Formats: sequence, C-alpha cells, structure tokens
Amino acid sequence: MYKILVVDDEARIRELIVKYATFEGHETVEAGDGMEAVRICRQQNFDIIIMDIMMPELDGFSACREIRKNSNTPILMLSARGEEYDKINGFELGIDDYVVKPFSPKELMLRIEAIMKRVQRGVSSEKAKNEIFEYNGLKADITARIVYVDDQRVDMSPKEYDLFFYMLKNKNIALTREKLICDVWGYDFYGDDRTLDTHIKLLRRSLGEYSKLIVTLRGVGYRFDISDV
Repeated sequence: MYKILVVDDEARIRELIVKYATFEGHETVEAGDGMEAVRICRQQNFDIIIMDIMMPELDGFSACREIRKNSNTPILMLSARGEEYDKINGFELGIDDYVVKPFSPKELMLRIEAIMKRVQRGVSSEKAKNEIFEYNGLKADITARIVYVDDQRVDMSPKEYDLFFYMLKNKNIALTREKLICDVWGYDFYGDDRTLDTHIKLLRRSLGEYSKLIVTLRGVGYRFDISDV
C-alpha cells in the first residue's frame, strides 16, 4: 500500500484517481492547487505524488520545483496537453513519468506500481558493490548514480539515469523501442514511444560529445555502441 498525494484543481479528476487508488488499497491525500501541495508536502511524507500541470495559485512545474528542494518523492505529472516542451520541462525537473489527459485510470495505477518498483529496486541496490563504467572521458558510477563527462559531473533527471544505465548494461546490443519502454519504464508498451524519444534527446544533450555513442536504429530502436573498445 502506498501513500499518494493527488494534486489537481478539477475535483472530478481527483475523485476518479482517489476511487481507483483506494480500490487498489492505497491511502490518498488531496490538494486542489500547487500551493496547497507544497504546504502538505512540508507537513507529510508520501510514497508518490500525482500532479497536474495547469493549476491556479501555483502550477505543477513550479510546485514540483519547490517540492524537489526538500524531497525526492517520485512525481507523476498529468497534463491536458501532449506538447514535447511540457514533457522536456517536466523531465528536467526530475519527474518520473508523464500522463496526458484523458487517461485510463487502470494505466495510471500500473504506472504508479512501475515507478514504485523502480524506487524499491534502487534502494535495494544501494548496498551492492559499486559498478563503474569508463570510456575515454565518460565515467559512470552505476551504483551511486553519478556520471562525469570530461571530469565534469553531469546532472540528469531520474529517468535519464535509468535509461542511460540500462543502455550501459546492455551496451552493443540492439534495443527495440518496446523493450526499452517495458524494461526502463516498467509497464506494458502502450504504443506511444514519443516519451522514449524525448528522453533519448535529453540524454544525448547530457552526454555532450559522447552522445554519438547512442546510435539510432531506424525502424528498430537504439544501441549504446562502444564496439571499438
């Protein structure tokens, strides 16, 4: 059972999410705008936050930025728009997933479960022996989730780290879009691979000159290629 903060200025959306979350056995707390969400997060701890973007008082992006100052609680963003800018902005702030309205409550619950499984795997791996990857000026401490490019530490969003480290562990292997979505995001592939492409774009930007190591396989997916090593 998870403790979930549901943030949306539309009461009917909150009611729908709460209904399904309660049915799944989760505890829920509601907030009608970003300002209220920030205040509640200062008073209580949550396992995951579901946050709308367009809200009065304080929008979801600004609320996420404030919450991230003191908490790494996973955040799943909701939006009535599917613009790439919204997704990039959210992922750069460190959100864990993004769902466009109207959405399937069942899919939303599956995504919540997938996020929490990743979080739990991350916690359990903290005690594991450090796994280090090095390639010229690119260095990654997979266990500690730290990346350096030419001795400069690179800050990535949680999902960028997940995607990058997964590709590292499967280097020189052709990875289909479906496999990347299922293994990195942790839920069944629903046919929208734009989220993957957005994260690949962000990851390439973070890696700078080493972005060339991420090879696009037209009609298939991607490969992290260091075959010359």
